[in-house]
Amino acid sequence: MDDVFTVFAAGQYCNVPSRTIIEWIEAGRIKAHETAGGHRRIKRTDLEQFMREKGIPIPAEAPAATRRRILVVDDDPIIVESIVQALEEDEHDYDVISASDGFEAGLQVAHFQPDLLILDIMMPDIKGYEVCKKIKSSPETRDTRIIVLSAYLDDEKFERMKENGADACFSKPLPLPRLKEEVRRQLEDRA
Repeated sequence: MDDVFTVFAAGQYCNVPSRTIIEWIEAGRIKAHETAGGHRRIKRTDLEQFMREKGIPIPAEAPAATRRRILVVDDDPIIVESIVQALEEDEHDYDVISASDGFEAGLQVAHFQPDLLILDIMMPDIKGYEVCKKIKSSPETRDTRIIVLSAYLDDEKFERMKENGADACFSKPLPLPRLKEEVRRQLEDRA
């Protein structure tokens, strides 16, 4: 994957803010593709071609590839897009993917092996307590941090989620700056 950049990594590579990369993509100056989850990715060859055309120096080395992996699970595409975009453009350069149902989430946990799971537990096919319990009881995933989000849970149910393995529980809507801070805190605690 060293030949593909996130928006943040491309910004570091070009020594410009992530927002500038997004503007260049939207203006058609840099070729980029969208993943199934709506994430922008830029091929190294396309980025370097753009850099040469614009006289931007190309660094001798690519940015370090030790990125933390985050899986966002929610059936509301607007919420998913908001969270994913906020995290992808964060200074910590996370690798973020999403799932829209429990089945897809299970596949992604096994395949993607996220460091952190952001989980809406009020989805039709997800039993939040069971998801947390299963992840925390498996040797392969027990170190995965879990942030639970829900619009309909009270303090008692949040406490039960924590007893079953959730590392943090929040009511929706959670302001994105607060969510980003919690993500950073959870991943620092895991390091």
